[in-house]
Amino acid sequence: MFAATFSKPRAMHSLASAYQQVGLETATSNATPHKLIEMLFDGFQDAIARARGAMLARQIEAKGRAISHAARIVEEGLKAGLNLADGGKLAADLDALYAYVGMRLTHANLHNDAQALDECASLIEPVRSAWAEIGPRVTQAAQ
Repeated sequence: MFAATFSKPRAMHSLASAYQQVGLETATSNATPHKLIEMLFDGFQDAIARARGAMLARQIEAKGRAISHAARIVEEGLKAGLNLADGGKLAADLDALYAYVGMRLTHANLHNDAQALDECASLIEPVRSAWAEIGPRVTQAAQ
């Protein structure tokens, strides 16, 4: 009886989305500020992968949603979290990088340019890796 109730693809998608949302809420409520930024980087890379897949499958709406998600992560998460007043050259360089990535995401969306998506992913990856690498030191220093 239970399986028959949820056999429709839409219902299964809704359940999966709800499960993901609960998992995300749980992860973010227990995360340190450093971990939250790490999660933004991971979410960005995931959104780029989804956009690339949707682009290849010619799913225009899904591509647009995924690229918009990636752009929001950059603009409202990564870029908004910068301290430009006290962060010096590093913060200014990251601000410029994030602005460029946002511009390239818009280009990728408008022109179905998978290479622009790849460029964005490759530009963010070194920052993501460096952030993940300093994580244990940040945790250790906080204790």
